[in-house]
Amino acid sequence: MDVFLEAHARAPRQIVLDLDNTDIPLHGEQEGRFFHGYYDNYCYLPLYVFCGRHLLLARQRRANVAGSEGAVAEVARIVAQIRRKWPRVRIVLRGDSGFSTDPLMRWCEANRVDYVFGLARNSRLETALAEQSAEARQRHMTTGKPARVFRDFRYRTHDSWSCTRRVVGKAEHTAEGANPRFVVTSLKRTCLAHEARPLYEDLYCARGEAENRIGEQFELFADRASSATMAANQLRMWFSAMAYVLVETLRRVGLRHTQFADAAAATIRLKLLKLGALVRTSVRRIHFALASACPNKVEFEMAYLYLRRAFDSS
Repeated sequence: MDVFLEAHARAPRQIVLDLDNTDIPLHGEQEGRFFHGYYDNYCYLPLYVFCGRHLLLARQRRANVAGSEGAVAEVARIVAQIRRKWPRVRIVLRGDSGFSTDPLMRWCEANRVDYVFGLARNSRLETALAEQSAEARQRHMTTGKPARVFRDFRYRTHDSWSCTRRVVGKAEHTAEGANPRFVVTSLKRTCLAHEARPLYEDLYCARGEAENRIGEQFELFADRASSATMAANQLRMWFSAMAYVLVETLRRVGLRHTQFADAAAATIRLKLLKLGALVRTSVRRIHFALASACPNKVEFEMAYLYLRRAFDSS
């Protein structure tokens, strides 16, 4: 969190926090090992929070919990830390349908935090989208191309929600058939970006980028959980998280004007860190002698110069 806050010269107007979970398969008798039907294996179910490329949370969890387990407490801690430095920043939470729970949404509504979460479809939601589904089907039959029609409406569950909330439904018809999807949000239709289509296509669908960040965690061995206890495996995950923060800082500060400005963590490791070099250490200097044929020696030198400049200025 400190690295994330210090990475900004001034407070942004709005930030989006992505909540996501994934599975870490287990092949032994580790503490907290449970079978998860969705992933079809014995695993852990860690909770991640990202803001863009910044990692804010990596929490190890047992697999016999809901996807949103612990999210309220962790989000409350993260939001409090952000607002101590940026009291006026607008915060939006984004996640899949596992996070559209009443406790988390009620906490957001009570603490000036907006949200846009996926919403699992059911017969009532599909009935509410019936007219748009028929229109999407007709458009697809006419053009032969995928068709999308959106509806913005108010919705409340029978007993699990404490109030009525805004829901955006996407009626889509493709060659494979109907594909309805829904999101629930606290965002009001106060601007074009919060209209039904851009809210779904531009804001909600961008959460897929968080899955790429989780993939980078695995590139840095966050999925290694071979220790016997949960505490030891949490420590392993923190080591991977720390490695990611270092690699992301290298990418953001040292490689921003190079071909590796958008490279994945595994690419940076392979091209810039897994090098053969002669290292000589003196009292004041560490000297790296790279081979003259090193294909990325220019990027290595530029990373050094940019990092040193950032260090000197701080």
